[in-house]
Amino acid sequence: MNIKVSVIVPCYNQSQFLDEALTSVYNQTAKDWECIIVDDGSKDQTKEVAKTWCDKDSRFSYTYQENAGLSAARNKGINNAKGMYVLPLDADDKIADNYLALALNTFKTDETVKVVYANAEKFGAVSGKWNLKDFSLRNLSRNNMIFCSALFRKSDWERIGGYDVNMLYGWEDWELWIAMLKNGGEVVKLQNTCFYYRIKENSMLTSIDRNKADYLLNHLNVKHADFFVKHYGTFQDLDREIKMLKETHKTQMSSEKYVIDVFFSKFLGFSVFGKYKKNRN
Repeated sequence: MNIKVSVIVPCYNQSQFLDEALTSVYNQTAKDWECIIVDDGSKDQTKEVAKTWCDKDSRFSYTYQENAGLSAARNKGINNAKGMYVLPLDADDKIADNYLALALNTFKTDETVKVVYANAEKFGAVSGKWNLKDFSLRNLSRNNMIFCSALFRKSDWERIGGYDVNMLYGWEDWELWIAMLKNGGEVVKLQNTCFYYRIKENSMLTSIDRNKADYLLNHLNVKHADFFVKHYGTFQDLDREIKMLKETHKTQMSSEKYVIDVFFSKFLGFSVFGKYKKNRN
């Protein structure tokens, strides 16, 4: 079979959810895919669950590495991928059965497209539509609105050097989209709901505290300074947003909630540009 899409499923101690994720891959209406399960040093039943699927369908494969983090696990899977297109899928999420077919048709009809994603819903501890801002490079300079399970060409992943393993605590998908799109390329958001994002009480994102966030943003600041300077906007725009956020913080949020709820949105821009503003004055 001619493999068009390589679905990469990194798994670190998420075996209790892995069946759901792999079932959603198995049920795809498009059949020309492979699914590479990357066990990132799990201590649970990840290997046993993965082997069951490998025995069931030869399109599934399993590989193990000592724990090296999400970026390294995705890179390992993509390095071994045979498909022209890649879909990362975390072991606790799932996709609609027509996602690959719709995305492949989009790539087929427009060669300028670099990334295809879709509408999304949350499930688990929280359920409902996941409202994401429309994509633009300006919006991307403020926050990430493309979830990790979007499709892209393996050649574009190779061109930018893959996922950045220096994004130790998260946001590796945000960095990937910046690197992949900052010099051009179209992004298409399917109107179908094709991605289901599991919300848990504790996750990698909720564990990011102020120090970790500062580390990640400083790394982004250095690596993609050209992108942020070009697309964020004027310092006057920045000052206005900072004042609005501080007022929100003062009247509505505790300090801890401010970091968790606001820091993930517009306040990201302040952290990235704080150094530029100080240097400019």
